[in-house]
Amino acid sequence: MTWTLTDIRTFLAVLDAGSISGAAVRADLSKSVVSKRISDFETTLGVPLFTRHAGRITPTDSAWTLADRLRPALAELVAATESIAGADTELRGRLAIAAPMSFGIRHFGPIIAGFARAHPALDIVLDYDDRNADLGRAGFDVALRIGQLKDSSLMARRLCHDPRALVASPDYLARYGQITAPDDLHGHDCIGYLNVRMAEIWPFDIPSPSQSRITANNGEAMRDMAIGGLGLALLPLFIVHDAIRDGRLVRLLPDLPQKMMPVSLVWPPIKPMPHKTRLFVDHVAQAFADVPPWQRGIGDPK
Repeated sequence: MTWTLTDIRTFLAVLDAGSISGAAVRADLSKSVVSKRISDFETTLGVPLFTRHAGRITPTDSAWTLADRLRPALAELVAATESIAGADTELRGRLAIAAPMSFGIRHFGPIIAGFARAHPALDIVLDYDDRNADLGRAGFDVALRIGQLKDSSLMARRLCHDPRALVASPDYLARYGQITAPDDLHGHDCIGYLNVRMAEIWPFDIPSPSQSRITANNGEAMRDMAIGGLGLALLPLFIVHDAIRDGRLVRLLPDLPQKMMPVSLVWPPIKPMPHKTRLFVDHVAQAFADVPPWQRGIGDPK
């Protein structure tokens, strides 16, 4: 018995989905077919890839080690065949995209929809999560990242820069005092972000306000708490631009110099670059060729 590319794809699909049933749904196959493929693959390798208990499967260390080597090799194989096929061939297969929740919903979705319409034979998988995924291990082809890039092994293309906006509601400012100078920040609470410490994202060369009793793992939730008058919030302009425009929030100290936040696309360092990834990156970059719409009039980078 020998393994096949189908066995490899099925194994990676089960690893990504976390279950045989999840992989079966994504592939539009029966659970029994997926389960048999995994069992046959394990038999061929002579190594257990998953442990089974009470209907659940858990990847073994061998599974993670194998996946780490298979993903780039499979991507190289796909890229090679796509490069031979040429740019005029209709895109097929699967493009897996990761992006932060708020940005994805508010600004990225329409761009992806345009790409999907232009390539109807391509399957698109979207994963919106504020935590950065390991692209190789999670099986993503491309991801949108906001902030300074920490993984130097990834390829990247800068789309734009965005400022952070320190905001509060008019009601909060009426109750606790206006903020017109950095010294006025003393004594104010700032709604916290669970995924990153305030000290890591504070962009100004002045001390940050203390973090309050309210923290959240999503920028839109933080915005809503600020609109509710529960404290200051430091958020990307792309989350609060509409609330500033309609007066639900006031942007504080807008002229204070700050370090701008890059918005970038990243993808694994596969050569040649997969044709579908190249076309998607170019499509997104074209959408950001002008000043982002949420910055016009209230947040143009200085």
